Amino acid sequence: MTASTRKRDPFHAKDTMTTPMGPRAVYRLDRLRELGPVDTLPYCIKVLLEACLRNVDDFIVTQDHVKALAAYDPKNVGEVEIPFMPGRVVLQDFTGVPAVVDLAAMREAIVKLTGNVSSAEKVNPLVPCDLVIDHSVQVDAFGTPQALRINSKLEFERNLERYQFLKWGQRAFNNFRVVPPATGIVHQVNLEYLGTVVWDGAGEQAGAIYPDSLVGTDSHTTMINGLGIVGWGVGGIEAEAVMLGQPIYMLIPEVVGVKLSGKLAEGCTATDLVLRITELLRKRGVVGKFVEFFGPGLSHMPVSTRATIANMAPEYGATIGFFPVDEHTIEYLRLSGRDAGLLQLVEEYSKQQGLWRDDSREVRYTEVLELDLGTVEPSLAGPKRPQDRIALGAMKKQWRSDLHGKTFGRPESAPGQPVELDGQKFELKDGAVVVAAITSCTNTSNPEVMIAAGLVARKAAALGLTRKPWVKTSLAPGSKVVTEYFRAADLTKDLDALGFNLVGYGCTTCIGNSGPLPDPISAAIQQGDLVATSVLSGNRNFEGRINPDVKANYLASPPLVVAYAIAGTVDIDLQNDPIAQDKDGKDVYLRDIWPSQAEVQALIDECVTREQFIVQYSDVFKGSEEWQAIAEVQSQLYAWDEASTYIQNPPFFAELTPEVRPIRAIQGARVLAAMGDSVTTDHISPAGSIKRDSPAGKFLISRGVTPEMFNQYGARRGNDRVMTRGTFANTRIRNALVELQVPGGKEGGYTVDFLDNQVKFIYDAAIHYQEAGVPLVVLAGKDYGMGSSRDWAAKGTFLLGVKAVIAESFERIHRSNLVGMGVLPLQFKAGESRTTLGLRGDEVFDIAVDDDVRPLQEVRVTARNAASGAVVREFTAIARLDTPVEVEYYRNGGILHTVLRKMAG
Repeated sequence: MTASTRKRDPFHAKDTMTTPMGPRAVYRLDRLRELGPVDTLPYCIKVLLEACLRNVDDFIVTQDHVKALAAYDPKNVGEVEIPFMPGRVVLQDFTGVPAVVDLAAMREAIVKLTGNVSSAEKVNPLVPCDLVIDHSVQVDAFGTPQALRINSKLEFERNLERYQFLKWGQRAFNNFRVVPPATGIVHQVNLEYLGTVVWDGAGEQAGAIYPDSLVGTDSHTTMINGLGIVGWGVGGIEAEAVMLGQPIYMLIPEVVGVKLSGKLAEGCTATDLVLRITELLRKRGVVGKFVEFFGPGLSHMPVSTRATIANMAPEYGATIGFFPVDEHTIEYLRLSGRDAGLLQLVEEYSKQQGLWRDDSREVRYTEVLELDLGTVEPSLAGPKRPQDRIALGAMKKQWRSDLHGKTFGRPESAPGQPVELDGQKFELKDGAVVVAAITSCTNTSNPEVMIAAGLVARKAAALGLTRKPWVKTSLAPGSKVVTEYFRAADLTKDLDALGFNLVGYGCTTCIGNSGPLPDPISAAIQQGDLVATSVLSGNRNFEGRINPDVKANYLASPPLVVAYAIAGTVDIDLQNDPIAQDKDGKDVYLRDIWPSQAEVQALIDECVTREQFIVQYSDVFKGSEEWQAIAEVQSQLYAWDEASTYIQNPPFFAELTPEVRPIRAIQGARVLAAMGDSVTTDHISPAGSIKRDSPAGKFLISRGVTPEMFNQYGARRGNDRVMTRGTFANTRIRNALVELQVPGGKEGGYTVDFLDNQVKFIYDAAIHYQEAGVPLVVLAGKDYGMGSSRDWAAKGTFLLGVKAVIAESFERIHRSNLVGMGVLPLQFKAGESRTTLGLRGDEVFDIAVDDDVRPLQEVRVTARNAASGAVVREFTAIARLDTPVEVEYYRNGGILHTVLRKMAG
């Protein structure tokens, strides 16, 4: 799109506004009142409307798109598709590295397609992109003042190839910046520094101001909604398309309003509130919807708490959890060191555009839920899902029910295991907390809960309490500002005394980077088949995610994480049982070491300052000496190294032709895996440790990599050869096909290869099928692909040769990613499933999809007996190609293929 087409103003909405930067163009929403009830639109819908209004060109964004949004009817949104053009993209390194690898591969592919080396320059980000390296640090060392130094050293040793590649990308691509390691978590950096609420345009948008908006390659991009910025997580594939100037095509969403009233009771935290909201909204069902918070409860709710709630939108299932701009937004911008001119701009622009929170204004929502903050109680969530909230007082009872019931099925009299560690002898039992981690973007951005954790540590240390010897403790703040206010409050020594030494700045335990447990602890868990537990201040506790030795994982506030480290077990009622004994043998209860809200607020007022933010972000792109020492290479095309085990040219474009092939039926397909409900992207493409005897582990060993240098799957996403072998390799995944050969089945990434009827690794079977020219399908239950926006869950599926996934329902991002890779998502009709249709999984499948497929069309699927060819079952499934654009993506073989053909033009 050219700058001239951007200047079209068919609604006469363009106006000039005097700003601290000078006169700027604005696209006034009040000029659209004749088109619909603009003044009663949800605030988040207004942001979408402004983006369409500003970008009208009657090609990508039409006048009809503007009219549809201006006439928004929350009770009847229909199936209207709009293009949304976000202002920027944020990436973290686990998902960002493969995105940059794809861009490098696209440069290579376009040169081959056109025969012109200079065409490589066409592959360039067209919107501002920031990548924050935050997912690569692992908790190897803990409980020592040297933990930060040791973990940082190992991080650079393991990830040097990736960092060299990112430095190349920073020089090679326009509009692309890299925030170096040990700066903070991407979402906290976004909240504290990158986000502006109102954007001063550049490039084609030069001279205009408009609402800051973005997409990110991490589900928890939604954290920025707490600052009044519309943004959400998309798959890396979709983000790459946005980087290359393509809009996000989406159906106009329903907006659920959540009215908050009252105040949190003494002893309750923002974490307790978000766990309650997650439970509430998951039960209500908000998948694919926008959620917008309003009501008198916001009048005294700081941005730090709003960001905590917004962060967990993926956990409660919403696309976003939005908080409109108000005086708390301005105060946070001031505290976090933003320029005074920006503060003035945000307030004046937001008020002019009707984006400033005004509880007296009528806002029309699809439905309204209400929550009195005074009803929130201290809670945890687990042991496998973030929406499964447990009141703190019910934790002991619930734990025992899960332990001895169907969740874990342990006998009442299961013995513990004797352990000797660091000169101490003890018995490790079911319920032992072996990981206690203050981690993740959700809470480490929030001074209220972080200061509270420090005060629990201070009070506990004063009584002579400490962590139990089997607990691996860690503190991984979201930014260096946290360290500064801990230091100012003199809380660092107290946290250190309980083993919560600083281990790094980044996303650690929550993403699966908890690191190995001490060998004696790991051995005892495995020998006794113990149900060990973790307690973490994160947002994800899915099965197999946190640590391969830990089966039960609980989300909790940072102060509760400290408390459980002291208790050493979840088999305790912290509201009534003593947490430990002091140095005199006297019982100590949680209430004895829990700080009051007044104590917490007093330290925040004294110790969290604007100057801390200004200093820590004054040179945010410079990085450490280790980062600066990495040589920069300048070249249009990346010099791929065949020996690299981190970065390889992916084969996505190997068969790309200038012309588009017609869509053909999928015939003679075999089932690679048959899954149950709630299969997460962690199950499909794990981010954590690589097992020595897995296909990926064997591959790395064959390339000379020792097991201690395997790193995690997440760090190796730039290498398709590792990642394809790691697809469906989660140690906790269960494939029902295995039950056809092994009574009771078998945990892990195994399947039955129906070509030879052998049970083998899924990767090995998939390669055998590919060699025989046999297409594959996956069968699944409800919520297939829930969890992280992990593009490799779709990329790996594609590279294994899977042509279609047939599920009862899909999580939003993963379904989009499958389409983006040219894999067909098919949804069983309501009331039908693999089991109700009597499908064992050993049938041969024919899927009658063709070049005339339409959005949400019903497609005939035939399952035949493999031996006789007789029809076992015929049914219709819904092609989850939700929009005409997605049909086009599927026809082209994926989003990137579509974009590349347009570029080659």
